[in-house]
Amino acid sequence: MTAIQRPPARDTASLLMPLFVGGLIMVALGVYGRVHPPTGFAVGIAGFSAALPMKVWLTTGATVLAVVQVVSALSMWGRLGIDIPAGVHRWSGRLAFLLTIPVAFHCLYALGLQYDAPRVLIHSVLGCFFYGVFTTKLLSLRKQDAPGWTLPVLGGLAFTALVGLWLTSSFWFFTTIGFKV
Repeated sequence: MTAIQRPPARDTASLLMPLFVGGLIMVALGVYGRVHPPTGFAVGIAGFSAALPMKVWLTTGATVLAVVQVVSALSMWGRLGIDIPAGVHRWSGRLAFLLTIPVAFHCLYALGLQYDAPRVLIHSVLGCFFYGVFTTKLLSLRKQDAPGWTLPVLGGLAFTALVGLWLTSSFWFFTTIGFKV
C-alpha cells in the first residue's frame, strides 16, 4: 500500500509579515504625503509638455500593462486555453511598476496627499493603497505555504487600485482637459 501524499498545508499566518509590511508602506506614504509640505515643483520627463500630461500618459501605459498582467495571469492559471509565456507576466508587471514611479514621486513630492475634493481624496488614498498591496503581493510571491487565493486576490486588488487611479486621474484629464502630450 502506498502512502497518499498530501499537499503542503496552506497557512494564512505566512501572510502576516507581507501584510504588515504592505500596511506600513501604505500608511507611511499617506503620512509622508500629508505632513510633507508640497513643493509645487514638477519633475518632468523629456517629451512631455508638462508634469500633468506626463503623469496621465505614464498612468495610462501602466494601466494598459496591468490589463496584460490580468490576461497573462489568467493564462498562467489555465483559465484562457492559450499559453502566454510567464515572462510576459513578469516583464509587463515590472514595466507597469516602473511607469508608476515618476508619477508617484511627483504626486507625493510636488502635491502631497490631498483631500480638498472627493476625486482627489479617492485618488490619494488609492495611490497609497496600490503601493501597499503591490508590496504585499511581491513579498507573498515566494510564500510556498500561502493559500492558493493569495496571488489572485492581491493581484486583483492591485489591478483594481491601478484602474481606480487611472479613472481618477487620466480619464478625468482626458474628459476634462483633452488629449495633450
